[in-house]
Amino acid sequence: MMARENFTFSELEQWLNERRVTEIECLVPDLTGVARGKILPREKFTEDRGMRLPEAVVAMGVTGEFPEEGPYYDVITPTDRDMHLRPDPTTVRIVPWAADPTAQVIHDCYDRDGTLVPFAPRSVLRHVCDLFEAQGWAPVVAPELEFYLVARNTDPDVPLKPPVGRSGRSETSRQAYSIDAVNEFDPLFEEVYDYCEKMELNVDTLIHEVGAGQMEINFFHDHPLGLADEVFLFKRTVREAALRHDMFATFMAKPIAGEPGSAMHIHQSVVSKATGRNIFSNEDGTPSAEFFWYIGGLQKYTPAAMALFAPYVNSYRRLVRGVAAPINIQWGTDNRTVGIRSPLAPPAARRVENRVIGADANPYVALAATLACGYLGILKRIEPSAECKGDAYLGDFSLPRSLGEALALLRDERDLAEVLGQSFITVYTEVKEIEYAEFMKVISPWEREHLLLHV
Repeated sequence: MMARENFTFSELEQWLNERRVTEIECLVPDLTGVARGKILPREKFTEDRGMRLPEAVVAMGVTGEFPEEGPYYDVITPTDRDMHLRPDPTTVRIVPWAADPTAQVIHDCYDRDGTLVPFAPRSVLRHVCDLFEAQGWAPVVAPELEFYLVARNTDPDVPLKPPVGRSGRSETSRQAYSIDAVNEFDPLFEEVYDYCEKMELNVDTLIHEVGAGQMEINFFHDHPLGLADEVFLFKRTVREAALRHDMFATFMAKPIAGEPGSAMHIHQSVVSKATGRNIFSNEDGTPSAEFFWYIGGLQKYTPAAMALFAPYVNSYRRLVRGVAAPINIQWGTDNRTVGIRSPLAPPAARRVENRVIGADANPYVALAATLACGYLGILKRIEPSAECKGDAYLGDFSLPRSLGEALALLRDERDLAEVLGQSFITVYTEVKEIEYAEFMKVISPWEREHLLLHV
């Protein structure tokens, strides 16, 4: 098997030829993590083909709407200018469910002068990784991604339900870590693992989480950009496999009322490129100053980054007391009630786990934002609060309670804008305001039930 870490375009073509690929899916992750792009015949996929897309394609919300005016157009040209797409050869994967031999390749977005489009999510993560590189550091991450399997649902007014498994029954109780509950969906997961193997995805373990029909997949630790690509591709893969087994897979943060929400916990550490040593540990094995500063940065900047970690109105329904989701940014060792956890680990593997991020977050944006918080913490030598050694749910809420509140905090945070790019923050917040305004037009069943005849 040819290694893909430093693929050139000619090696990419060799890879395609060896697999007799006839079609190429040219993918670009947009602001929400949706795959945009074009499908090309193999013979049209050339290094100088000049594929383009309008720049607004990566700068729209989940509803597909754009702002009609305002600061958005200080970044996005009103003339609908093109982006120039270039394939990243290291991202090529086979599409295992396609009828004909088909490959998928993730592309980066450039302007006409050959500069990365700064508001494209993949560009933002590349930029943050470059900042670490300039300090002589290599960030290392490992996502844990939760999701629900649900019965097919074609009516958005009908609540979601767990799917029927091999036994012919739906789950009616919580089955945390149950092997038998995972086995209920053996045919689906055998196909998921088969797809992941054919795509060479870096997946590790699969477990049943707390909720009815809730699963979690863990990824091996690696470089952030490669793992963001893998999460992006994995979401697409699981959705496709679930459809083939007459069910849906959803990464909504809170898809079912009364059940726990779904997170994307991200373990993160930093390695010195000069020494190969984890900078979170001193030579004697004790936690380093950088370890504490990284936590301090997460504590200081996470409230402002919440619109990036929890990007939809639904995201904030997950963050409630006592159901495996944090309500504040306390930190602790081997403590799952806090927002920032340090798992028990030997010095070489000392790491920080951000438990705030939802499964609905764009992996490129979420990884860029959490690394940016820690980066700022180290550079500014931000000391964390005292370690929480008890139940953090007994403390106060210290995270935004709604998307509107989170967007206001993000707009006002200058340090994050400097690291992530002001153009990205402008585009992101303007698009999210449109989504929030659209949601506010919807009247919920709760309002009709409790207000219709009583107020």
